[in-house]
Amino acid sequence: MKKLQVPYYPQISGKNLAELTNILVENGVSDMVEKVNWANQFPYKPLTEFNLLRSDESLFVRFNVRGNLLKAVYTDDQSPVHKDSCVEFFCQVSGSAYYTNFEFNCIGTCSASRRKGRNDDVQEFSKSEMQTIKRLPSIGRRAFNEMQGNFEWELSVEIPFALIGIDMANLPEKINANFYKCADDTDSPHFVSWNSILTEQPDFHRPEFFGELLF
Repeated sequence: MKKLQVPYYPQISGKNLAELTNILVENGVSDMVEKVNWANQFPYKPLTEFNLLRSDESLFVRFNVRGNLLKAVYTDDQSPVHKDSCVEFFCQVSGSAYYTNFEFNCIGTCSASRRKGRNDDVQEFSKSEMQTIKRLPSIGRRAFNEMQGNFEWELSVEIPFALIGIDMANLPEKINANFYKCADDTDSPHFVSWNSILTEQPDFHRPEFFGELLF
C-alpha cells in the first residue's frame, strides 16, 4: 500500500488560484499515477504527476499530465467527465461507510459525489457544494473534440475538507485515497492508478485498494 505525508501549509489559505500551481510545486509532496493495472487490454499510460498540500480547511491537488491525446466535450458539472481526458481523486475517512469521488476533465469540469459503491447510495453534491471546489485548468475552460498530438496540461484544485467528510476541528491522522488517470471515450482509453487495483476489469470504485494520505 502506498502512503504519502501531506504537508501542512496554512499560508496557502486565501491565495488566488493563479498562485496555487507554484505553491503546490514548491511546497507540496509529489508522486506519479503510473500503475497500469490492466496492461493487456489498456496499455497506454500518459505521464501523470500530482502534488498535494493541505490547509486547515482544504486539500489542494495539482495534476500535471503529458500524453498524445486531449479531449474535453463536457462543460457542465456532474457530467460524465471520465469519458474525456480526466484525472480523479477518490478518498475515504477511516471507519466511514462512504467514500467521495472527485473527477475532473482537463478543462476543470467536475463530477463529484458521496457513495457506498459504484451504484450504491450515490449522493451527488449539490450545485452550491460543487461551487466550493475551486479549479484552475491551464488550458482554459472551452470545450473541444478529441485531438491527437503531444500535449501537456495542468489542473490545480482546492477541495474543502467538509466535502470529504472531515471535521476540521478534529482532523484525522490519515485518510484512505487513490488517484487516477483515464479517458474512457477516446481513441486510447486508459485506466491508470496511483495505488494498484487488483481486479480483472477496470474498476476505480474499489476503496479496499486505496492508499493512505497521512495528515
